[in-house]
Amino acid sequence: MSMKIKLAAAAGMVLLVVAACETTTFISTWKNPQAAPLGKEKGRTVIACVMAQDEFLRHEAEDTIVGIINKRGNKGVASYTLLPPGVNDEKIAKAAFEKAQAQAVVVVRPVSADKEVTTTVYGGAYWGGPYYGGFWGGYYGYGWGYPYGGGVATTVDTVVTVEVLLYSLEQNKLVWAGKSKTTNPSGVKAFVNEIAQAAIYQMNQSKVF
Repeated sequence: MSMKIKLAAAAGMVLLVVAACETTTFISTWKNPQAAPLGKEKGRTVIACVMAQDEFLRHEAEDTIVGIINKRGNKGVASYTLLPPGVNDEKIAKAAFEKAQAQAVVVVRPVSADKEVTTTVYGGAYWGGPYYGGFWGGYYGYGWGYPYGGGVATTVDTVVTVEVLLYSLEQNKLVWAGKSKTTNPSGVKAFVNEIAQAAIYQMNQSKVF
């Protein structure tokens, strides 16, 4: 939680504002120095695996990632098309991914959803004008005639942290990992698209492709 103190004229009231802006940044990234980059070759089969308990969310998120993978010239496969709900057995998943002849898998795992509150405190303050020249015969009477009670504006943001991993199944190694933070996600598709684009940028910066 952070507090910003600003001096401004305001009525004595409390405002609750839920911000609508959506922003994604990666707060940490890591590239495996022992893993070979995937390269820029097209035509790979890449599994989109979203580790979410909510099946509706999982389906929509994986379908969104598959669309992005396909646009990049590869073949995206949603993990829900290979595995029934609730399957977390590694052997079963491995067999299904091998049967699909996948070369890589993108894992997206929601980590946390937290509330961040920013409070702005308002009060009257103007340094200038005829009433501020002297305390007696000027400000004292004016100040009592126009007292501001002050006010507080509180902004509540929802901050969602997501883990993004890129595995090479051919090497059986984690190639790249990152943790993103998104403020006020507006919907699953837009949320996943924003994370994916930010992740692709970070991977390109790390020369993963």
